Amino acid sequence: MVTVRVSVTEQRNASYDLVIGRGVLAELPARVATACPADRYAVITDSHVAPLFGEPVVTGLRSQALYAELFEFPAGEWNKTRETWAALSDRMLARQFGRDAAVIALGGGVVGDVAGFVAATYMRGVPYVQVPTTLLAMIDSSIGGKTGVDVPAGKNLLGAFHQPRLVLADLEALASLSAQQLAAGMAEAVKHGVIADAAYFATLERDAGAITARDPGALERLVARSVELKAGVVAADEREAGCRAILNFGHTVGHAIEATAKFAALHGEAVAIGMAFEGRLAEDLGIAERGTADRIRRVLERYGLPLELPETATTDALIAAMQLDKKSREGTVRFALPRAIGRMYADGQSWTVAAPEQVVRKVLAGG
Repeated sequence: MVTVRVSVTEQRNASYDLVIGRGVLAELPARVATACPADRYAVITDSHVAPLFGEPVVTGLRSQALYAELFEFPAGEWNKTRETWAALSDRMLARQFGRDAAVIALGGGVVGDVAGFVAATYMRGVPYVQVPTTLLAMIDSSIGGKTGVDVPAGKNLLGAFHQPRLVLADLEALASLSAQQLAAGMAEAVKHGVIADAAYFATLERDAGAITARDPGALERLVARSVELKAGVVAADEREAGCRAILNFGHTVGHAIEATAKFAALHGEAVAIGMAFEGRLAEDLGIAERGTADRIRRVLERYGLPLELPETATTDALIAAMQLDKKSREGTVRFALPRAIGRMYADGQSWTVAAPEQVVRKVLAGG
């Protein structure tokens, strides 16, 4: 078992533990009672996770005299909406959950984002716990307190920063993932290596066979190191006013792909494509060392991730979607870009760089 402390200084008593291990889901009742005491627990999950983990979690909580109810919504990124947020909130109100309640987010990134947003806004904010069941959620989306929903204009444009009281990642849950879902999580692991740790990136290159074969030791080391890296960035910049922007490498193009493809691609797949193109952009802008983009593309390919734009993603549509990116300023699209593997661009004032539209178009067109 590995415990990583996520230090949050901007909010009083907002720091929390992220617990990683095999079989730790059985410890959820005891850990929740300590880290997130509440009168009632709303266990929010989706229709894919509910039959796998939903009832056992609720039963386990009730066995320890903790009142819990399961709140399920349809699975899929396309259900990460204001309507889902409102329906869950209304159902909790109907069941008379009060300000002394808490939320348990049980599932992947979509569940964590939606359930976290419910917790951030319900009765002006109640505490919550993240129980990620996918690789992507374990190493990325469950850490850092970003919550929100998608809207027609783009991804995550409505949301709040709301730190969890605890994150509990049971590695045994990874056995339930398809090869495609595991690969999608690997996109975020590769990103962590690019932005902060060249040695970790080299490990991902070397251990691709063991990781895709789901070797327990390789997966545990991967999750632990990615969590450490993400937690370190979050601790330094809770509300993305500075260096936390580096976590958006691959996401400017990636989010635009998701928006234009109507979420036909998994988030991790879109981020992988985004990193492939943003790596090229970094070289074309003279920011990244030559060869950086090719090295990123090679490791993504080893994990079976896509590298090319989907047919639905036209250059014009992608540019329009990027204009709505949260990093954009005065209509100019900004990107978090690497200087080399393990080191990101910074100019002393910003961790992102404005890219001329004609250069972005050239890269997207494959030029």
